[in-house]
Amino acid sequence: MWIKWIALICLLMLVGFGLVSLYSRSRWQSGTATLRDRLASGQRSIKPTIYDQKEIEGLPAPVQQFFRTALTDGQLIVAGATFTQQGQFNMDEKKAKWSPFTATQRVITQRPGFDWDARIQMALGLNVFVHDAYVLEEGTLHASLLGLVTLANVRGTPEANQGELMRFFAEAAWYPTALLPSQGVRWDAIDDTSARGTLTDGTTTVSLVFRFNPEGLIDTIHAAARSYRTVGDKLVAMPWDCRVWAYTVRNGMQIPSEGEVAWQLPFGSYPYWIGQFTEINYEFAS
Repeated sequence: MWIKWIALICLLMLVGFGLVSLYSRSRWQSGTATLRDRLASGQRSIKPTIYDQKEIEGLPAPVQQFFRTALTDGQLIVAGATFTQQGQFNMDEKKAKWSPFTATQRVITQRPGFDWDARIQMALGLNVFVHDAYVLEEGTLHASLLGLVTLANVRGTPEANQGELMRFFAEAAWYPTALLPSQGVRWDAIDDTSARGTLTDGTTTVSLVFRFNPEGLIDTIHAAARSYRTVGDKLVAMPWDCRVWAYTVRNGMQIPSEGEVAWQLPFGSYPYWIGQFTEINYEFAS
């Protein structure tokens, strides 16, 4: 008899876990829809709608070479994009503890914004749900176990706003027309293989150093201090690098398909995200 009772209890636990999982997914998806509706509400018209090579005259030499390589004259300007990603996320701040993740990301180029909606797989089949977003000048990091138990929730602070706009700017390697001067980016010369780009949205301004490979495409993006690494209960400004590779042609643009993101800490480089873009769909200005 006791075996039947144990089996019944196990069955009820499984059913209960399944119901909780369904509820948590539904609740999280509702939050994703709300974020992306807000993102869409701030979308602005884009002018010009087509890239003209005359626009890059006078820019630093490596930046001109980048646009000549990544774009063709007459390229339509990207208005939005939807990505799917998969890869590994390092869950430990002191040692390698990689967990697989999958994610979708929605990007709007004008005004700049994005929402990264990820599932990081943990032990025992548990998932950490993550929203990393920049919407209407507001940066957000929300991490939740199963979408129910909050692990981190940072929203709207100057540090969060700066860090998330910086992420949008760095990831423009995947929507390269957003790096054009007509789209709000100012370029300053550094040397033959790098240049500094600056982007402003509202009251937030960020600058990044873009380094280019021998082919003229983006190799790494460096922030002297990206103010968005959580140490205890504080956000601490630390150097940050994004490295990209495996370029391919999508909709006439040269874009990377793989990348790695790392904090540059006193003890050395600390990679925490390695991923590949498995699907990319663009919308263009019209």
